[in-house]
Amino acid sequence: MTQTTKTLISINTILICAAWMLAASPSRARSAEPWAALESPMLPAEGSPDRESDLYAEGTSDLDQNQWEKALDAFKQVIELHGPHVNAAIYWRAYALNKLERREEALQTLSELEKSAAQDKWTSDARALDVEIRQAMGQKVAPDSVSDDDLKLIAIQGLMNSDPDHAVPLLEKVLQGNQSPRVKERALFVLSQSGSPQARAVIAGVARGQSGHDLQSKALQDLAISGDPASKAELADIYAHSDDINVKKSILRDFMISGEKDRILTAAKSEKNPDLRREAVRQLGVMGAGDDLWELYQSESTPDVKREIVRAFFVGGQGERLYTLAQNEKDVDLRREAIRSLGLMGSKTADHLASLYQTEKTPEIRKEILNAFFLQGNCPELVGLARVEKDPDLRKTAIEKLSLMKCKEGTDFMMEILNK
Repeated sequence: MTQTTKTLISINTILICAAWMLAASPSRARSAEPWAALESPMLPAEGSPDRESDLYAEGTSDLDQNQWEKALDAFKQVIELHGPHVNAAIYWRAYALNKLERREEALQTLSELEKSAAQDKWTSDARALDVEIRQAMGQKVAPDSVSDDDLKLIAIQGLMNSDPDHAVPLLEKVLQGNQSPRVKERALFVLSQSGSPQARAVIAGVARGQSGHDLQSKALQDLAISGDPASKAELADIYAHSDDINVKKSILRDFMISGEKDRILTAAKSEKNPDLRREAVRQLGVMGAGDDLWELYQSESTPDVKREIVRAFFVGGQGERLYTLAQNEKDVDLRREAIRSLGLMGSKTADHLASLYQTEKTPEIRKEILNAFFLQGNCPELVGLARVEKDPDLRKTAIEKLSLMKCKEGTDFMMEILNK
């Protein structure tokens, strides 16, 4: 018998003896079989960190499956172990109690977190859950009675859901108080959703600047989004009586949101301030008001405003209008603006640009057309023009544009030039 064989026999003998000793022990209750001690998995000891983690995972799994009663039992055991998950377990136990509509017990459970010295995520979440539970119980939680912004937001929404008439004066108080901008904006939004005359009156006051410029812009936008005739009339009245250019620009954008094209067109035609006229033109472009912009272009005399109309044609996808201007406009800068805009509209305007290039005599305008092809990423057209162009300067411009583009046609053409 070799030494290795003797060693293996000794080890086996020791293991068998150990198994019989475990089976004979009074604490061994699971199995009388000697090999069971060797085959059974080791379970976490009561009170061990692993046991606490396993119970917590079991509880959260029960929550995912809406098994509220089972979750309560698991989290109760986690709490009793006083391990690292204790605060989370208290919160989730209260959450489960609320789901079971045992709300008094839920509030009592949450109060345990308030006693905790450690102010962590769970104590903050617990305060939010506390507000939700109290509102579900019919208790009114005024926004100014809580200190945390997130809780205020919950209280604001709950007020509007449970008691809209009572909510409006409380929300007005929030807007006039020292709350954070985030809370005030939320209060304003909630008011805009109510649709009541009282709420609209509060929003109108803020839109007229009673609560500062930042909140004023938000109130103006809320009036526009509501879209009702009274809100539109309010916007128009504020525009007519305001001396603030920025406020008027904001209202022109809000007119676009609410679909008030006629009011914007009136501003584009009659405003004395060029900045306001340009803003009005910009919004007409967003609205796709091509016919109105074309009529306005014919009567406009200010180059800057006309340039804004050209850009508005681009924004509104008015390719045919731009092509007409690129052909016929006497002002060279405006023609160039129209050609550039055609280039920015992509390959769908390539035929128009090719036609312009063939009929155009001015080198500077032809260079602008080459640049428009570059903006399109139109390698084939640039290669074609570079092959046939007789003007050395224009040919050089086309090749320079191609050298900046990553395309097979351009690379092949460059190789042709190098190989000559």
